[in-house]
Amino acid sequence: MAVLIEEGQHVAADEIIARLDDTNTHAALELAKAQLQQAQASLNAARIAAEDAKPTYQRQQKLVAQGWTTAETFDTTRASYDAAQANLLVQQQSLSMAQASIEVAQRNQDDTIVRAPFAGVVTVKAAQPGEIVSPISAGGGFTRTGIGTIVDMDSLEVEIDVSESFINRVHAGQPAVIKLNAYPDWQIPAEVITVIPTADRSKATVKVRVKILAKDPRILPEMGARVQFLSDTPAASAGAPPPKPGMLVPTDAVQASGDTGIVYLIHDSTLEKRTVKLGARNADGQTILSGLASGDRLAIGDFTKLADGLAVSVDP
Repeated sequence: MAVLIEEGQHVAADEIIARLDDTNTHAALELAKAQLQQAQASLNAARIAAEDAKPTYQRQQKLVAQGWTTAETFDTTRASYDAAQANLLVQQQSLSMAQASIEVAQRNQDDTIVRAPFAGVVTVKAAQPGEIVSPISAGGGFTRTGIGTIVDMDSLEVEIDVSESFINRVHAGQPAVIKLNAYPDWQIPAEVITVIPTADRSKATVKVRVKILAKDPRILPEMGARVQFLSDTPAASAGAPPPKPGMLVPTDAVQASGDTGIVYLIHDSTLEKRTVKLGARNADGQTILSGLASGDRLAIGDFTKLADGLAVSVDP
């Protein structure tokens, strides 16, 4: 086997990426070609025999009608003629079978040349020259289930698990922002492809597929990413009622749970735990619809370490 790819290599659609050992398939193809030639020769012989038997049969048919030959002689001639016609049909079928065998053998031969199904980048080179490739199962240490992995970098997407409590806020076509763990300050425009219509009971989540709208070489498969879903409510037009009141706070200051959340207000040197009603959440922060007043100061940090009445110190 010859492997013609390397990790990181760009390949075009239909480009040859490997050649498998074709010794057996080539021999099978040559055998099928020889059988086809034999079938063609047999068909030609059967056609000649049938053509030669026809005038003899027609002549005996006239002679028996005029009483110049016996019925027994005519029956013998007719039997020979019928046998020649039947043999011609058999040889025609044999030729069709030989042609089909050629097709099968040629396809097996073509399958020894592995081509890229689409344009992309090789991310994994799974096989080396001399190893056995079996798509069914891996056997010993020299057996591989594939030759390599090719990724279409223009069709990358993010799959995330969204809590069941928030899945009612997510829908197909909704705008979103993706932040890669490797580039936390880079906001990548995105859009929800679909919400998979099934839930994971063990995690109480629903899987959502998000399309990456930007094309950038920094975006690589299997990267860690975070997704923020944006509100797609159109801006209010002239004469439309004003939007619902709300207060925008940092997302790190709210412990969300469905339509409500928990915040910790800072009063002098102690914390006050308060339940608030949540609105839309986007890249700018979390909207609080009720429960806060202008000028309230919120604590930001690890919620497992915050508690109602906890003493805190505020740096000036």
